[in-house]
Amino acid sequence: MNIKDKWNLKHTDRITKLKEPQPNPRLKKLASYFKEGGTALDIACGLGGNSLFLAGMNNQVEAIDISDVAINYVQEQAAKDNLSVQPRVTDLTDLDTLNWPNNPFDFIVMSYYLDRSLFPVVKNVLKDGGYFFMETYYQSPYSEEQGVSEQYKLKSNELLAEFGDWKVLYFEENEQEGWQSIFCQKR
Repeated sequence: MNIKDKWNLKHTDRITKLKEPQPNPRLKKLASYFKEGGTALDIACGLGGNSLFLAGMNNQVEAIDISDVAINYVQEQAAKDNLSVQPRVTDLTDLDTLNWPNNPFDFIVMSYYLDRSLFPVVKNVLKDGGYFFMETYYQSPYSEEQGVSEQYKLKSNELLAEFGDWKVLYFEENEQEGWQSIFCQKR
C-alpha cells in the first residue's frame, strides 16, 4: 500500500469517529500571538483542526496534506463555516512541489508530522517576525507504545537545537506522552 492510500484509510476511519476537528491544545493556548488577518500554512494538516482554528481567527490559511480524503474533508468544513482555507493535496516528500515565494506566511504550523528536510523550507517561507508552532513525537523513555518508528521521532531538545537562534516563546517535552512542542518567532 502506498503512503497516500495509507493516510486516506486512516483519515476515512478518523472521520467516522470525529465529532469536530480540534486544534492542538497548546496551539490554542498560544492563540493570543496570532494576529487576525494574517497568512498561515498548516503543513500535513490532516483533518484540519489547526487550519480551521486559525481561519476562525480571520486568517487566510493554506492547508496541505498528502491525503485527498483529508483535504476534501477540510474543504467541506471550511465551506460549511465560511472560513478562508485553501486546502490542497501535496506530497511533502517532493520538495519541488513546495514552490512558495520567499516569506509569504505569518504563521506556520506542523503537528504530528516529521520530515527534517522541511525545516529549511519553514525557515525560508516564514516572514521575519512570523511564528512557527510544531509538535510531534519524540524519543522519550516511555514512547515505545506509540507505534511510531524512531525515524519519525525527534531527539530530546531537537527542536530547540534547530530553532534556537529564533525567539523561543514556548518549549516542552512531555516524557509521559512522548511529544515535543515548540513555538518560536523568526528574528
